[in-house]
Amino acid sequence: MKPKNRLHSHLRKLDLHTYLFISHLITLFVGIGATVALGFINSPRMFVVKLEELEGNGFRLRYARTQLIRAFDLVWKRSTFWSVVAGTTAAGAASYWASRRLVRPLKRMERVTTAFASGDLGARMAASDVPEFNQLGCSFNRMAVHLEGVEQRRRELVTDLTHELRSPLTVVRGYLEELAEERIEPTPELYGRMIREARRLERLVNDTQELSKAEAGYLPIHFQTLDLRPLLERTIERFADQIFDETPVLKLDCPAILPLVRADIDRVEQILVNLMGNALRHTPSGEIVLSATPEGDRGRGWLWIAVRDTGEGIAPEDLPHVFERFWRGDRARHQSPGQKSLGAGIGLAISRRLVELQGGKIFATSTIGKGSTFRFSLPLA
Repeated sequence: MKPKNRLHSHLRKLDLHTYLFISHLITLFVGIGATVALGFINSPRMFVVKLEELEGNGFRLRYARTQLIRAFDLVWKRSTFWSVVAGTTAAGAASYWASRRLVRPLKRMERVTTAFASGDLGARMAASDVPEFNQLGCSFNRMAVHLEGVEQRRRELVTDLTHELRSPLTVVRGYLEELAEERIEPTPELYGRMIREARRLERLVNDTQELSKAEAGYLPIHFQTLDLRPLLERTIERFADQIFDETPVLKLDCPAILPLVRADIDRVEQILVNLMGNALRHTPSGEIVLSATPEGDRGRGWLWIAVRDTGEGIAPEDLPHVFERFWRGDRARHQSPGQKSLGAGIGLAISRRLVELQGGKIFATSTIGKGSTFRFSLPLA
């Protein structure tokens, strides 16, 4: 192996502390060497020039000149030697302290990142005296908070999804076991129940996948300039076809001409279907009103779309949770008959994320026994 390659190999094996210390010493030796070399070359010559100037001014230095030069040379060498010793010692100590100060926060960061990678998601960087390291630590802490939230949501999703899947799977398994043991007759009604449970499972899986994409930012949004009046009319007609009794009554309350909005028509339709379907499930009688109200000027305003029902309503303590995924799954066993349940607890969470991806906001208000109102906004084009 060539000497240069061997040197590079040895340098790669050094830790950062030693590497910094050696680099500081090398810089120090280069500086001292340059200073000593220049002094060794120039100082005697400049001293002789000064002696000549003194002789020109009338001083008689002819007989003492040689002794003066020798004395200067001796004094210069001794002072240079002790200056180099003292300077090297002081600079070496300062270099050692500086390298330790730089490496110490990196060692702490290594311990924290190792703990974080081992599963300790609560590990955080401490503040550092070095501004750059402090900024790096703050960036790591922000990343750690985000990853901790992602992991927490993943665990909650697994727990909630398990809870939601258990019910239809238990029903289907029970029917299949009864059929296998010939304790019940295979009737069309029985198969219809099993098909409904299978569709419920399929819908749950599809909604969960949709919500995961929305939360991760992978759900594509194709913005267009839209007139939402035809979509609102189609939504009312679509749900009116599902009502066989006279109630609830579906109404559309909006101006004949609406300002254009900048949105994705497919995602807006998905939001409307979720909100109207939720209202229809929990409004056995009364009315459901789909309304649209413009607010502000073109390019800076909003179109507020609301779904208002006269159904069961939501309890005040549960209202802040209605847009959380699997809200019903977490609280179904604690609900009283008058409280609103939200299907699988995913539709409203998906709606909120879809509204946010299009630059809008969504809110819910409700009163037990009087109904609920869900409002969301879309930016005007």
